[in-house]
Amino acid sequence: EIIMKLSNGREVVARPYQEQDAEAIVNLIRRNFLEINVKDYGEEAMKALAEHHDVNWFKGVAAYANVYVFCVEDEIIGVGSISSFWGSLTESILLTIFVLPELHGNGIGSFIIQTLEQDELFLRADRIEIPASITAVEFYKKQGYDYKNGINELDDEGHYRLEKFNVKKGVD
Repeated sequence: EIIMKLSNGREVVARPYQEQDAEAIVNLIRRNFLEINVKDYGEEAMKALAEHHDVNWFKGVAAYANVYVFCVEDEIIGVGSISSFWGSLTESILLTIFVLPELHGNGIGSFIIQTLEQDELFLRADRIEIPASITAVEFYKKQGYDYKNGINELDDEGHYRLEKFNVKKGVD
C-alpha cells in the first residue's frame, strides 16, 4: 500500500484495481473528457470518446494492464495503468491516467506516475511510452517524458507520443 498526503492532511491510498471499481473509474475518465479535455478537442469529439469508454472497455484494459486506483477514504479519485507495449518485454506503456477534475493541481497525477514507475512492467522496461493528450503533454514532460523520436506532432488518435528511457535499469 502506497500513501500520499494531500495539503489538507487527507491521505491518498494507491491500491490494485478490483472489478467493482470499473464504474467509478469510467465515470472519472468521462468527467475528464467532458470537463477538461473538451477545451482542447471540442464537445463532439469528447462526447463520442466518452460514449466509447464504457465499463466493458475498461474491463478490457484491466485484462491486459496493471491498473491502480487512488482513493481518499473509499472514494476513487484517480486511476493509472501500465501495460507491456504490444507484448514487448523491454517496452511498456502508461495508460488511463486520470484524476478527478476538482482535484487537479494537488500532486495526485505525479503520485500516480510515481506509483506506475514502481511497477514491475516499468522496472523491467528499457523504454516507456505515453500517448499524451494535448491537455496533459506539459504535465508528462515535467515527469521526465519527452517526444518520441523528437516528433512534436499529434498522431492519428489526437495524442502526442511521449517516451522515457529507463536509466536505472541494469544498474546494480
